Amino acid sequence: MWVEDWAPRAACKATTPDQLFVRGAEQNKAKQLCNGCPVRTECLAEALDNQIEWGVWGGMTERERRALLRRKPHASWRAVLETARTQATDPSLV
Repeated sequence: MWVEDWAPRAACKATTPDQLFVRGAEQNKAKQLCNGCPVRTECLAEALDNQIEWGVWGGMTERERRALLRRKPHASWRAVLETARTQATDPSLV
């Protein structure tokens, strides 16, 4: 199920933005906040569809997101990620 208003459910909602907009090794710590987040996919889709350049979103750094955007520059990332999640949770759809 896709969550439209995902931000209030995010695992990082109680953190300060400074914890998510970091560089270098600190990004790995920021990415750990995303582990187990119930709206990680929605967060990542938001960042990719809006080409947000800074910070860790959905467990991915700026560099990781840029690599995805280069591979599929015109994709609707919400559609891509929603389909992938549906197929992962319902193997009969594969």
